[in-house]
Amino acid sequence: MLNHFDESGQAVMVDVHGKDDTFRTATACGRIHMCDTAFAQIREGGAKKGDVLGVARIAGIMAAKRTSELIPLCHNIPLASCCVEFRLLDEEKSVEAICTASCTGKTGVEMEALTGVSTALLTIYDMVKAVSHDMQIGGVHLVHKDGGKSGCYNAKER
Repeated sequence: MLNHFDESGQAVMVDVHGKDDTFRTATACGRIHMCDTAFAQIREGGAKKGDVLGVARIAGIMAAKRTSELIPLCHNIPLASCCVEFRLLDEEKSVEAICTASCTGKTGVEMEALTGVSTALLTIYDMVKAVSHDMQIGGVHLVHKDGGKSGCYNAKER
């Protein structure tokens, strides 16, 4: 059952007032694939716009903090922590972004982690698009979540 709709089918924000505050955490990841030249600029720190991964990290954290402003019906969640990390995948010429968010509250932080990782990847695209527009963002998914009524979730290996 989808809980973002009332009895008459109208979209509504889920009422969470009766839920207990619990510690909740979520991790999401995704990748951006690119040409050799763009990847080398990120690896070597030679992009014209500056520190690509540093800027993407801040953008991801900022986006996670503002998720409720971007996604209709999302609750405004006071994050206790949010981090964005990157792995450079040489063979694939891709960057993997990983965002982990946590809070103590009545609803989970999956959307914050997914928004953080998506924005980090979009920022990487923006910062190296002068080199090549031939980039592909994909594989954005929830890796792990814990807390709340539904408990723990771990994605299956891909």
